[in-house]
Amino acid sequence: PGWFDAVGREHRACREAAALFDQTSFAKALIVGKDAEAALSWIAANNVAKPPGAVTYTQLLNHKGGIECDLTITRLAKDRFYVVTGTAFGTHDFDWIRRSIPEGMDARVIDVTSANSVLALMGPRAREILQSCCDDNLSNAAFPFMTSREIRLAGAPVLAIRVTYVGELGWELHIPVDFAVSVYEALIEAGAPFGLVDAGYRAIESLRLEKGYRAWGADIGPDHTPPMAGLGWAVKMKSGAPFQGRDALVQAAGLPLPRLLAGFAVDDPEIALLGRETIYRNGLRVGWLSSGGYGYSIGMAIGYGYVRNSDGVDPTFVLSGDYQLEIAGERRQATVSLSPFYDPKAERIRA
Repeated sequence: PGWFDAVGREHRACREAAALFDQTSFAKALIVGKDAEAALSWIAANNVAKPPGAVTYTQLLNHKGGIECDLTITRLAKDRFYVVTGTAFGTHDFDWIRRSIPEGMDARVIDVTSANSVLALMGPRAREILQSCCDDNLSNAAFPFMTSREIRLAGAPVLAIRVTYVGELGWELHIPVDFAVSVYEALIEAGAPFGLVDAGYRAIESLRLEKGYRAWGADIGPDHTPPMAGLGWAVKMKSGAPFQGRDALVQAAGLPLPRLLAGFAVDDPEIALLGRETIYRNGLRVGWLSSGGYGYSIGMAIGYGYVRNSDGVDPTFVLSGDYQLEIAGERRQATVSLSPFYDPKAERIRA
């Protein structure tokens, strides 16, 4: 496609220097009230009972253990949390939270999507750029991964959340809309000597595919449980704490998984993966790609899809097969992986 090279330039800038993404379309909400922690502890599969400033990546599950929402929850205060979810998911996700708050609990959902712009500054030089614009200590020790803090930037109060969907050091900067332009201009000016570029959503898609980050509505949804999606690490099963969907996960724990999400790479520069390509394991159809694209850092087309088997699926089953993808009517050899194709140890995001 005509945009292929342009997306590649944005992708490489994010990996090698820094990129600035306008993600204002994220849906945002406050969960407030004296029972906010208790309500979210029931609704969220991961642990949100953390000190103010902590950021939690979590799924919200239905009674069958399926993933209804995939989002981050930042604790702002004892009785206040900030929820950020994907573009266009706000109506669904915030309604799910409202309906899941246990009866009698003092917890309310306030949609603040239109109040805040979001600029995501990502890349190995993101810290240098942001530090040149503000007086706050942004060192790894002072501002670790998966934490948040309010900083001052170009005269604006900014909620800086150190999280990523592209697999690089960076911050989501949540800015009152009135200050968005001035903050953007300050970042672009400060970032010019460091190679900062504007980047868009196609670059985000390419970057997240290399890192194996899931997309709700494509790779995960109400029919997929965290273990099926390779997200069991984000579920507080060991704590024994009750949460919505836990009973279903406990019941399924002793049974074979019916499917498991895996990554596939095709080492052919002429191949484009778009999603819905059929997956063959040892010559048999076992699924289809839920998403696909191109990984500019690894130089290969990348796709994700569930490997299915009526007798059950585990990592050994997935990794022991020989795989092909049916692309435009032709079968092409593919490499399978259950780890990210890029930075599998997540060393870059912790910087």
